[in-house]
Amino acid sequence: MSQSDHLFGVYNRAPIEVERGEGANLYTKDGRRFLDFVQGIATNGLGHANPILIDAMTKQAQKLWHVSNIYRIPDQEALAERLCADSFADQVFFTNSGTEAVECALKLARKYHAAKGNPERIDVITFEGAFHGRSYAAVNAGGNDAYLTGFGPKLPGFVHLPFGDHEALKAAASAPTAAAILVEPVQGEGGTRAVPNQCLQGLRDLCDQYGLLLMFDEIQCGMGRTGKLWAYQWSDIEPDVLMTAKALGGGFPIGACLATKDAASGMVVGAHGSTFGGNPLAMAVGLAAYSELSKPETLEHVNDVSNYLRQQLQSLIATYGDVVEEVRGKGLLVGIKVKPVNREVMALARDNGILIAGGSDNCVRLLPPLNVTLDEAREAIGLLEKTFIAAREKAKETA
Repeated sequence: MSQSDHLFGVYNRAPIEVERGEGANLYTKDGRRFLDFVQGIATNGLGHANPILIDAMTKQAQKLWHVSNIYRIPDQEALAERLCADSFADQVFFTNSGTEAVECALKLARKYHAAKGNPERIDVITFEGAFHGRSYAAVNAGGNDAYLTGFGPKLPGFVHLPFGDHEALKAAASAPTAAAILVEPVQGEGGTRAVPNQCLQGLRDLCDQYGLLLMFDEIQCGMGRTGKLWAYQWSDIEPDVLMTAKALGGGFPIGACLATKDAASGMVVGAHGSTFGGNPLAMAVGLAAYSELSKPETLEHVNDVSNYLRQQLQSLIATYGDVVEEVRGKGLLVGIKVKPVNREVMALARDNGILIAGGSDNCVRLLPPLNVTLDEAREAIGLLEKTFIAAREKAKETA
């Protein structure tokens, strides 16, 4: 029996045993180096072993780790103040993960309407291709049968719609049971598709017309990933609720649900809670990560590098059109729709020294740290070209 036999077999793990990481690079026990354009699935926004985060964690670890939320936690109040100052929000609830932030938002939506005397308003409208996490309510919100099959009856209160079906959307939003619309401004796992600004405006208008809450899942696309602090800031509208996680802690498990004061009006004492959410250790790291990721120069750098990557990838499409079909996404949330099976392309990339993530609709994703250098981006393009050549040769062999 191998050591992995003692773990749940829920992951199809790559054959890599990582020893350490540094910036955009991972090093394995057998001496191999990989350019890591996965970064814990967009979580290590400042790369591996960032010295600023190490310093913040070390200093806090020597003072206080955990007290639960039965006492005031000064850094929690400080990070909440910064998140609100830099967004639409008035209030924040801290969690340990993105899926818990989604759970908080789903409960908030129902509690909001119940507190206003409309407990029948429970339906959350979501869209095909969405991914909102792995907890029971979150997978029901996503509606992906691959994640729901075998787990019993689907939870009531979720309405899943295809993108672009305006009549179905209007009918769902106008229903007396409708509570909220939940959407990722830029889908991550679901094919790396950016929702056009006019569609976000349409969702805002529907929510205003029918009294629904507009909730943005920015767990992957937020925290500077698209070149603005929040992906919604590329548009002219604001949500009522936003979920964030991943890069918020730079690799430390933190999530947060942000809301306007009105949207959070039902979340009174006893309505929700978390043992570990927002504890002193998490907040010290979160404050340090936020200070770096929210800097204007960080966001400008994201735009510079992402523009370079997209320009180079478009050139590769012209040369390797038999392998690469389309470049998608926004900022450093880059999706590449490929023609071979995406898992095969990921394996070939790994063989060539670059780690990339998978995604729905046969996409692969590039999720480098936001401080990735232009030299590292150039190296990535070279390694991807080698990967596309290998994919072309493999296709010839199997033709």
